[in-house]
Amino acid sequence: MRLAEEFPDDASIHYQCAWSFDILGEEAKAVPFYEKAIKFGLPPQDLEGALLGLGSTYRTLGEYKKSKSTFLKGIELFPDNKAIQTFYSMTLYNLNEHSKAMELLLKCLIDTTKDPELSSYKKAIEFYSDKLDEIWK
Repeated sequence: MRLAEEFPDDASIHYQCAWSFDILGEEAKAVPFYEKAIKFGLPPQDLEGALLGLGSTYRTLGEYKKSKSTFLKGIELFPDNKAIQTFYSMTLYNLNEHSKAMELLLKCLIDTTKDPELSSYKKAIEFYSDKLDEIWK
């Protein structure tokens, strides 16, 4: 934290402070460091991690709308990041957007699985992922 005080505009230092608090389970203390790191500008790889960390931290603190907004920004900037999508689905669950959460999780699962049994049902899982509430008669 001393470094953050000494270099108050250094995004990377704020990012490292945020991660440190996150790892220690002190999420509330991590938030301002994540916010400053993102505001001051991070290289893409660090920005990706900071958006995931901040979105997840907001979620654990019950700040679901802020979490959703953060994850949507992360998905916009890093559309192939399945970790961001997975954590976003948890936020959707907390916001009672269960269908969207399940759809996203199922798509992440079929996009990343190496399990041959699941892979053989890829088309069916993908088809049903956004139709979970439909009844087929």
